[in-house]
Amino acid sequence: MPAISRRTFLQGSAALGGAFAFGAGMAARASATPDPQLLTAQFTQAKIAGDAITPKVMTYGLGDTPAEGTPPVLRMRKGEPYAARLINRLDEPTTVHWHGLRIANAMDGVPELTQPYVYPGDRFDYVFTPPDAGTFWYHPHCNTLTQMGSGLTGVIVVENPDDPAFDAEVVLNLRDWRLGAGGAFIDPFKPRDAARGGTYGTVRTANWEQEPTYDAPAGGLVRVRIAATDVTRIYTVGLDGAQAMVIALDGNPVDKPFALDRYDFGPGQRIDLALRMPDGEGQTVALGNFRGSRPWTIARFKAVGASLKRDLRDVAPLPANPIAEADLSVATRVPVDLSATAEHKATPSICGSLGYTFWAINKVPWPGDTPDPIAPIEEMKLGKSYVLQIANRTPHAHPIHLHGLSFRILSSNKRTFLPPPTDTILLLPDEQAEVALVADNLGDWVIHCHIIEHQKTGMTGYFKIV
Repeated sequence: MPAISRRTFLQGSAALGGAFAFGAGMAARASATPDPQLLTAQFTQAKIAGDAITPKVMTYGLGDTPAEGTPPVLRMRKGEPYAARLINRLDEPTTVHWHGLRIANAMDGVPELTQPYVYPGDRFDYVFTPPDAGTFWYHPHCNTLTQMGSGLTGVIVVENPDDPAFDAEVVLNLRDWRLGAGGAFIDPFKPRDAARGGTYGTVRTANWEQEPTYDAPAGGLVRVRIAATDVTRIYTVGLDGAQAMVIALDGNPVDKPFALDRYDFGPGQRIDLALRMPDGEGQTVALGNFRGSRPWTIARFKAVGASLKRDLRDVAPLPANPIAEADLSVATRVPVDLSATAEHKATPSICGSLGYTFWAINKVPWPGDTPDPIAPIEEMKLGKSYVLQIANRTPHAHPIHLHGLSFRILSSNKRTFLPPPTDTILLLPDEQAEVALVADNLGDWVIHCHIIEHQKTGMTGYFKIV
């Protein structure tokens, strides 16, 4: 494949340096720690719903410069140290969770479990080395429904110099907003919806825009990185006007790229596409959401310039990430039952409570962020293999995310396609699945539903690896 320069069309993308850190299950590696990237959580205002101005939007900016739009795409390199200094300019505590990155537990961003709250005016240094290449994302783990719903979700690209070259790259951050008349925020959830599938937004965006269009080389191959950072919405994505191959899911390469038809993925999940643009100048491709009875366009890609006449067969599989495979012959089996629970009030927390408990894991509803000791679902031994027997006992889908580890889906009563190793599984109603992992990262690792209303109303727990 010829060497071709990379172009990035997402405004606000940032190439970042690194720092000293730990990779999951990897020994510490000494290195000079560079100056950290300054990542400032702050308020802004934005045009999200037409020409209306939405006040008190939350975003991240780089350095002390006021930010005006989508949180920046943070760029790292596999195996190279990275550092970021979170500066909190909000009026409430916050943290950063590096979703999907297998890093040291102290860097995971969960208050009361892995790090202290970062109060207004304070700062916190995150220092780590990402062991895996792929598409990930970052968001707070404090007052999550409000903070994420107000804008604090950004995409991470961990690059691998051994990846095949593309003619362009487009990064898409998909999320809804709960906005009413004049673009003002409305209540972030409805209790009756939180007890079901979750409360949907009123305005659907990609990179904070409704149906944005991105230029891409005619006849070229474009890497499209898509992250579902919404607090509720499950997508069924597909293309009109071009062909694409799925090359990675949830940060991990697929064994063999396959043609995109329709693909379901939920909050917390990611999908990487190799898109072959049309040959004709001005021709467009529509990326759509086909879930539900009214399909709609997420974003468009417009062909520009003379055709590069590329071929999807030019795209080689991405190099695999170094994820350990569980030894199923000696693996310990752990039941993880997802269910509704009797409604009662949740424990008040510095990081906010929705005031209800609707959901539970193994019949135990998560009480919220609390300094009181809470028993783990299972205490795991470092380096040992485990099979989680996850059963969704509800009539609703749940994207279940595990921090700090990756797992492989072994079997399911609802699916035939088993993806590569992942950190998030979209469990369908009444689905029962077995997933395998190696407990190769010390610490307390949260597992929760990434429909944030479900997370905040009980569907959360953690594993302790010792």
